[in-house]
Amino acid sequence: MTYETEQERFWSGDFGEGYRERNRSEALLMSKIALWNRILASAHGVASICELGCNIGLNLAALHRIAPKTALSAVEINAEAAAQARALNVAEVTTGTILAPLDLPPVDLAFTCGVLIHISPDHLAKAYENLVRLSRRYVVVAEYYNPSPVSVPYRGHADRLFKRDFAGELMDGYGLKLVDYGFVWRRDNWAPQDDVTWFLLEK
Repeated sequence: MTYETEQERFWSGDFGEGYRERNRSEALLMSKIALWNRILASAHGVASICELGCNIGLNLAALHRIAPKTALSAVEINAEAAAQARALNVAEVTTGTILAPLDLPPVDLAFTCGVLIHISPDHLAKAYENLVRLSRRYVVVAEYYNPSPVSVPYRGHADRLFKRDFAGELMDGYGLKLVDYGFVWRRDNWAPQDDVTWFLLEK
């Protein structure tokens, strides 16, 4: 597969495989279940969900535990991670980049979790477009928040992690409405996440 950006090549290769191994734990799965219980409490009538950038499928596994009858699908750029997510047998997982046009059926809720932060700002609009177009009703972004765009060194690499107000840009650019939002602190006593701020938006 040919990629347009340095970030795509970065995550499709060895570094993406290292990320996969670092994020494999039962404790993280439990925290994902807690996160999605909070989000889905404010999202009604959701029968289908698609994740853009699913890695090994922890969000998909959590969603399947919470709502086993919900139709799940995903796109993942790293082939080995996609294969592992597919092997969970809970979702239809496509190997590919979320910066290319997606030939996927629309779903009730489309989301990213720790993915938009790794996309070059020059190409972020393509991810936004795919995310919004894929959704019939709800969009969720669970990312690192910053009120203004900033690039942060990531494990010794430059231009690999970008913080900004992703939800605000989606609301301003696509007319989405805020339904709910929250923050999960890394020092939470019960279900910690890596300082993730999540937003549930509606068309």
